[in-house]
Amino acid sequence: MKSDFYKKFDGTPAIVIGVVAVAALAYGAYYTYNSMEAEKARLLTELSAAQDWNYELLIDVRERGEIIESFQGQIENIGSTVGTLQKLANTDEELLMKYSKIYFLNENYIPARLAEIDKLYLNKAATNIQIHSDVWPYLERLIEDAHASGIELLVASAYRSFDTQSSLKSTYTVTYGSGANRFSADQGYSEHQLGTAVDFTTEKLGSNFSAFGSDSAYKWLQENAHRYGFILSYPPNNSYYKYEPWHWRYVGVSLATHLHDDGKYFYDLDQREIDKYLVKLFD
Repeated sequence: MKSDFYKKFDGTPAIVIGVVAVAALAYGAYYTYNSMEAEKARLLTELSAAQDWNYELLIDVRERGEIIESFQGQIENIGSTVGTLQKLANTDEELLMKYSKIYFLNENYIPARLAEIDKLYLNKAATNIQIHSDVWPYLERLIEDAHASGIELLVASAYRSFDTQSSLKSTYTVTYGSGANRFSADQGYSEHQLGTAVDFTTEKLGSNFSAFGSDSAYKWLQENAHRYGFILSYPPNNSYYKYEPWHWRYVGVSLATHLHDDGKYFYDLDQREIDKYLVKLFD
């Protein structure tokens, strides 16, 4: 028996049946193609949306990254500022004050730490042979490098207490009268009380300080002392004391180099300008 489907085409020419079959196949293919195109369009739409979302996410990540970097920069700046303030708090501001007949250092002032200068670097008649502990490494390198250059620098005097300076000034006053004021500071006005000032000499000169200015040791100091943080306190024609080529004070490498390069002296600067170098004093 034939099925109802085939019964419908009984007597129908074969060509008609073929056309119907092809049409059915074509319709099925067309439907499938349209479905695929619709699915493709849907996927492309989703992909485009995903790309837009990813782009927005990328922009958001970058913006947040910039914000984080900005905060990190601010945190680093704050940390640096705190570190600077901490450093300043732990540095004795007296060490860069202008004393000679300007500021007074009271009788109770003593450097926080003092180190004894090695005997190798002392003149035979040296007195007051201590130096500020933080200055000692710079002084030691200065003298060693001078020796390596054939300059036999020696220390004649360094830290002097308020009372020691008072006794010294009294002795000079008895001997020289008011003329002592031209070469000796009153107690409380001496840089030596800070523990950062040094009177240099050589084995040949000994206590003959007046000849130090014409010695090769003085020329070497003029050219090199700033590299170790030392400056000449009382140059020719200064307003405080007579010319003292043997008297050098530690003010830090940064300030000493600034003064050397600009051809200036410590007492030429305003105290506010000097104070800017306090944080770099022992760098």
